[in-house]
Order: sequence, then structure tokens, then C-alpha cells
Amino acid sequence: MTSNTVTIVRGANTPIAMDYALEILVEWSNSPAHLDVSCFLVNADGKVPSDDYMIFYNQPSDPANLIKLQDTAQTVRTFSLSLQSLQQSNIQKCVFAVTLDGPGTLKEVQNLKISAKSLSGEILFDIDQLSEETSLVLAEVYRYKDWFKFRGIGKGFNGGLKPLAEAHGVVVDEEATEEVPPVNIQSAPTTTVNLTKIDLLKKKVAISLEKNKLTTEKARVAVVFDASGSMTNLYSKGTVQRAFERVLAIAACMDDDGVLDVWFFGSKSMRAPSVTERDYEDYVKRTYPQPRMFGGLGSGNNEPRVMADVIQKFTIEEPNKELPTYVIFFSDGGIYEEKKISRLLIDSSKENIFWQFVGIGNARYGVLQNLDNLQGRVVDNANFFAFDDLDQISDEDLYSRLFNEFPQWLKEARRLGITK
Repeated sequence: MTSNTVTIVRGANTPIAMDYALEILVEWSNSPAHLDVSCFLVNADGKVPSDDYMIFYNQPSDPANLIKLQDTAQTVRTFSLSLQSLQQSNIQKCVFAVTLDGPGTLKEVQNLKISAKSLSGEILFDIDQLSEETSLVLAEVYRYKDWFKFRGIGKGFNGGLKPLAEAHGVVVDEEATEEVPPVNIQSAPTTTVNLTKIDLLKKKVAISLEKNKLTTEKARVAVVFDASGSMTNLYSKGTVQRAFERVLAIAACMDDDGVLDVWFFGSKSMRAPSVTERDYEDYVKRTYPQPRMFGGLGSGNNEPRVMADVIQKFTIEEPNKELPTYVIFFSDGGIYEEKKISRLLIDSSKENIFWQFVGIGNARYGVLQNLDNLQGRVVDNANFFAFDDLDQISDEDLYSRLFNEFPQWLKEARRLGITK
């Protein structure tokens, strides 16, 4: 890349150099919620040829590989374009946009900009005067004579990603209502279930329970899985299923009836069917196989919603002072509802619920990284640790970390009469 930079303003355009490779970078420094970045490859009528030409976190490339999306950093997204291939296609322009998935508006997003970089230089468009909307068309790469130009747009859309996508010809299924109903998997075949895997994990759990003097303890066990857009790769490569199996082995050993209660969450939450070791095979695939922006839980992070539902189930719908509740909560970060999370942890500290948060990756975990400093709780009812790659952690190490603080909470909760 050279140091030759052209800065444009809203509505302005400039030619793109005759280089075959072009990178489009969307950057920001801070946002009130998860920021989804997308690109629409449209024909002369302004519509995508098919839904396959909407590029976003869950569909990072088009069928012709004209463009690819990558998460370069936590607040940087990079589109790599093959301009030569684009010139030979029927696509007339590439429209780049952002959508705020969560509370707040784009006016609260700081230092938002989009740039086009090639070997010959850089075109920069700083987006100022952001509006109260939640979606914004940033810029476009469009055909001009025998090559392409770059235009800064900065046009807002009301209603989020759905009307933005529909405006570019994407067929959008209707979103689920406030809470996604549980999926019925009772009819899933179980005759081919291989118990060997869970049996092996149960032996490792038993060793860890013995080390922590928990062999005779029983508890209701629950797991919560982050299903936001940034988790897509972990779902597709099976990491979430494997994490589920490791937790299921804990429920098989500790739960009074061997049942694991399961939740998934994105912008919304879903109370999934409870499960035993008999039905573990392909549970994630059968229940919530991957994050979905449309018709699913959304791509954002709304920890308070799912935490509130967990509390409701175990304190209002099914209260049980005889059995403590052990909740294992997987998240890949991007936490912004810190005040609400703190309040829920404080309020639930008088209940017999212990929260074990597990971070997946090196991300921003906010209040979870400072749980020891959270004041106002009756008892320290939560713990947090993070791994860069959960699949690289041995079962023994994982179980050792999972049971690190639970015994101390259990002892203190009994002393205070919170649980029996």
C-alpha cells in the first residue's frame, strides 16, 4: 500500500486505481451494541441476483468469490474484492452497510469510517453526523466506463437490517416473536447413540468431583450458549457441540435426575429442550445449528435477557431450596449490558444459583472480568475464566477450572441458609 490517500465527503466519488485487488475496510472505535457489517452485490436494477449475494457474518462470500468478508479485529471488518473478476461479472455495484444489533442508535457509534485500499493508494470516507437510525449505507463501489469508482453515501435506514436487506432485493423471513419457542426434538432417533463418549467424560468429571470433595453433592445443572453472529465459526466446526457434551457429562454426574437444561441467546433468548446423555448426539445441530440473523435469535449479545429467563425458571417456575443450581455460561465476549448484568448477579446472589462464566477467545468481557470487585452481593455467586481455543483445553483442565469456586460458594450459601 502507498501513502497516497484521497479523502472524500458524503455524496462525493472518485475513481479507483486500475489494480486487480481492492480491500474495503469498515472501522469504528466504540459502539453501544454489536455492529453488523454487510455488502450487497446488486445488478443494474439495484437488487441482488439472489440471497447468496448478500455478504455478512454468516455468509462471508458469494458464489463467484467476487468478495470475501473477514473480521480483521474486534472493531475492523475487511472485504477483499477481486476487481478483475467483478468486471467480468454481471454485478453493477457493491453496496456496503452497517447495522446496530442491540440497544442504542448509530449516533452513538464513534469514529466510524470506510476506506478502499489498493497498491496505488487509499480512498477514505469518515462518516460524521450520524443519525438516530440503526442501519446505514456507508459507500459503494460501482462501474464507471471501463472500470470502477468509489462513492461515499452515509444514508440511514429505519428499522434495522431487515428493511435495508429488503431494499436490495433480499428475501427476508419474518422474524420470530419476542422469544423463540423451544424446538421439539423428542422424536429424534436415539437408537444409534454412542454412550462411550459421554461415559468417558463422566469418568473425568468424577475424578474432578472427588478432588473438590463434591462426590456426594447434587445440583441442578444448566448451560447457556452464546449464539451471536461472531460465534458462527464455532458452531460450524463443532466446538459448541463438543462443549455441550462436556457439560452434559457434569449433569449426568451431578444432576438429581441426570437432566441438563439448555439455553441459547443472541439478541433474543431461547429456552431449548432439556436433555439427558441418551439424546446427546447432534443435539446442537438438531436444536439451534448456527447463529441466524433472520428468523432466529439475531446476531447481537443480550446476556441480561437469557440470564433473567434462567433466574425465572429456577426461582419462580421451579423453585427448589433443597438443590443448588449450577449454571455454565459460554460467551465469546462483546459484552455491553454491564449494568444490567451486574444488577442480575446482585439480585440473584440471594438465590441458590451459582454462575460459572466461560469466555471463548480473547475478547472484551467487561464486568465478567471484574466479578471479584462487584459489590452488593449477599455472597460471591459467580466466577469467570477464558480460553483462546476451547478445543485445545483438555477435559481435565476444563473440569478443574469449572469446579474451582463452586465448592466455596456452596459452603457459604449453606452457611447463610441460601441453600440446604
